[in-house]
Amino acid sequence: MKPVIAYHVTFSTHGFWLPNDPRGSGSTDVRHEPLRHFGPATFDEAPRSVARRPHDRTARLAAKEVMKYPEMIFNGHQALSVMNGFGIQVAKSGYHIHACSILPQHVHLVIRRHHYDIEQVIRLLRQAGTTQLLTDERHPFASERSMSGRLPSVWTQGFRKVFLFTPEEVLHRIQYVEDNSVKEGKKLQRWPFVVPFIPDSF
Repeated sequence: MKPVIAYHVTFSTHGFWLPNDPRGSGSTDVRHEPLRHFGPATFDEAPRSVARRPHDRTARLAAKEVMKYPEMIFNGHQALSVMNGFGIQVAKSGYHIHACSILPQHVHLVIRRHHYDIEQVIRLLRQAGTTQLLTDERHPFASERSMSGRLPSVWTQGFRKVFLFTPEEVLHRIQYVEDNSVKEGKKLQRWPFVVPFIPDSF
């Protein structure tokens, strides 16, 4: 079997994709008690997007009504804070990110394999994005920490990863990620920490 050379990773903001979404999720448990009435976690490692799977949309929207905190939808300033946080972590850890789209409710990345596990890479990137939101005073739930001592996350607990084994697969996913923002009616995103992919380096 060929070794993994990179990953296409997708993760969402709080409330966009619930842990018990009927189409599947990257979560292994449902932490918020009221949400458990809508079923257990629907962990699914399918390599393809499950967004178009048939499901009960009414039930999904009803589940969102019982969330403890509102859906997190990044505005342009918050997206820039997340981008700067990612950039700080990339410089610190030496990640090679070949594509990145930071959209209002989810993030796409194509990341070259690193000596850290991909789970660690994503954990550190999300922490860095959160830290920068706080530094820039753009974290929507910052007031909760002063009241309860706990900072609610702007991210969902899980993420979806696709293993990439060949340069052709990496190039295909890079194109997909770059096109993602355009499909949502936004400009093509060119972040300073994104580096070109060189197929001959493998």
